[in-house]
Parts: sequence; C-alpha cells; structure tokens
Amino acid sequence: MNLDGIHHVTAITADGQRNVDFYAGTLGLRLVKTTVNFDAPDMYHLYLGDEAGTPGSIMTFFEIPGAGAGRPGPGMVHRVVWRVPSPGSLDYWEARLGDAGVAAWREGGALRFADPEGLGIELVPDGPGEGEPRRARAEDVDPEQALAGIAGVRAYSRHPEETARLLGQLGFARDGEGAFVTAGPERRGRYVLDDAPAERGVPGAGTVHHVAWTSLDADHEGWRRRVIETGGAPTGVIDRQYFRSIYFREPGHVLFEIATVSPGFAVDEEPEHLGEGLRLPPQYEDLRERIEERLRPLRNPRSRTWVPAGAGSGR
Repeated sequence: MNLDGIHHVTAITADGQRNVDFYAGTLGLRLVKTTVNFDAPDMYHLYLGDEAGTPGSIMTFFEIPGAGAGRPGPGMVHRVVWRVPSPGSLDYWEARLGDAGVAAWREGGALRFADPEGLGIELVPDGPGEGEPRRARAEDVDPEQALAGIAGVRAYSRHPEETARLLGQLGFARDGEGAFVTAGPERRGRYVLDDAPAERGVPGAGTVHHVAWTSLDADHEGWRRRVIETGGAPTGVIDRQYFRSIYFREPGHVLFEIATVSPGFAVDEEPEHLGEGLRLPPQYEDLRERIEERLRPLRNPRSRTWVPAGAGSGR
C-alpha cells in the first residue's frame, strides 16, 4: 500500500479574482471547480488543475477577503513544485513570466518565482518515472511547454527527525538530503524538508494551508489505520463531494490530508463545463441565495462567465 503521490495543495488567497487570473491566465491552469469551503460556506474554495482536475494536478485556494499577508515558518509548506516537460521549458516559462512582470530566477536547475501574494513556486523539468503529464489547454500557452502537474512541496518542519520517521512509516523513500518520495501506480510526490527559519510563521494570504496525498479508494480506511498505528490522530473520513478525506498533523506540524481519487470533479458538472458554475454541496443548496449574496463576483478567464450567474464586475 503506497500513497499515489500528491493529490492537491491548498493555500489561502485574499483575492480570488487576482488568484484565478494568475493561475489560470499566466500559468495556464484550468479552473475546474468553483465551490465554497465546506466548513465555512461564506468563502470560495477554488480548484485549478489540468483539463479533468486529475489528482496530482490540483492547486486549491480558500478566498478570505481582507486576509493579511502570511509568512511561512516552521510547521508550514513554503514552496509548491510543478513539473514541466524539459529543461528547455524553463526558458519558455522564464520569458512568459517576464512578459507578465513576474520576477523569476534560476536555482539548482529549477526556475523559482512567487505568485501575486508571495507563495513560492518552483518549476522543475520532468525526470524518469514521473508518470503521465497532467496538462490544461490554455489558448495562449504552448501545449508542449504547459505545466504537467505537481511534483511535490518544500516544507519547514518543527521536528525534522520526527517528520522523517513518520514519512518512512507511511512508505516514503529517501530521495536525497532532506527529500522523501512516495510513488504509486499513477503518480509520484516529493516532500522536501528545508532548514526552517528562526522566525515563526504567520498563516495568511500567500501561505499553504495543507498538502493532500492520494489514496486509492480501496486503501483509504487502511491509511487511516496506518496513521493511528504511527501514533497520529486522524479525523474520521470526511465527504468532500469530489473525494473523501482524512486529516492529521505530521510531527513537524504541517497539516496532511489523505484524499481518494474518486468520485472526481465531473460528479456535478459536465466535463466540458467544469468550474463555470457555483457548485454547492447538498447541505448548503437551500442557502444558495444567501451564500451568493455574500460571495464576490468571480470571472472565469476561460469561459468568460461570471459566478454567481448573472453577476457583473462589481468587486
């Protein structure tokens, strides 16, 4: 039983429109689901990824209007690492980011930059064994150079030795200094521990909320038992409509999620219209009018449609 790589990474934004314009516009991802935080339905939960919202391609954001800028510190993920097809792809993305006014720099064979709220991003060329590329189709992004999925994350652990021990118990293999990798039938995912700064972190806009790993559907209960056996305290299984999840904190304090592959994002929208409407879970459908009144209008860059339906540009 192995975790099948990264499922998704969830972060915080203070401005959903600016966020979507960057990730869907500049980076060429597809907005595959526009919904709300199931635990706080007055805020958007936005999912961006490849054409189908395949696990391993998904970056999600809670919109908290007015949230102050965050700062990563011990117990937090500080950089999301994306796959690109080849070393030459870094030249393409360096030029594209430059044209968009985004400062980027080379470091250790990777291209680094930050999103508009300061969240660290890194692009790395694909190596052997990374699996199929998970690409979106953006009209102004060269399909041969498009982002190919999430390779992993870089984190600051409060207790790196204990984090390393837990990762081993969850089946991760060491993959270099401070680096660990898990590989399943479809995906790989790397978790890299960097030396943590002395300054404590501040959750807020531009910081990662949690990282989710992929479980095959049949293994999900088994992973909950495995976490308990390691001394962890996972939640019960929670239905997130598009997947089922458990949550727990690893010993270094980073919040982990283990999420299933199924049922996927086409459960409540046709694949060709993913992300175009505001989708609510059944428990909130009776509150739709009130929820829509509290959400700020959001324009989908690809479909050029607005959420809530009929909204204009009054943000």
